[in-house]
Amino acid sequence: VQLQASGGGLVQPGGSLRLSCAASGRIFGTNVMGWYRQAPGKQRELVATVTSGGSTNYADSVKGRFTISRDTAKNAVYLQMNSLKPEDTAVYLCNCKRAVIPSYDYWGQETQVTVSS
Repeated sequence: VQLQASGGGLVQPGGSLRLSCAASGRIFGTNVMGWYRQAPGKQRELVATVTSGGSTNYADSVKGRFTISRDTAKNAVYLQMNSLKPEDTAVYLCNCKRAVIPSYDYWGQETQVTVSS
């Protein structure tokens, strides 16, 4: 299984971007799909996750600004980012994981998001 992310770019503060991530190959069972990010010199952090059942979880720093969604039929996850701030600048990575057997932990490639005037 491969995860292909897209949608990053350069945007001014206050602007919006939408990240997309689609999985190729068959993904078995229920799982959690999410987005993580890593800024230069910082540890990777969770941005948002969504379960197969639609339950979502957000980092406090993005609540009210970012919205995660998924299309289970397409094995895809999206991140709508509004009111972007310079501190949102980072590489973003999508993830699909399942903790119970058969377990898996798939990562997509990095997509750069830069918020700057």
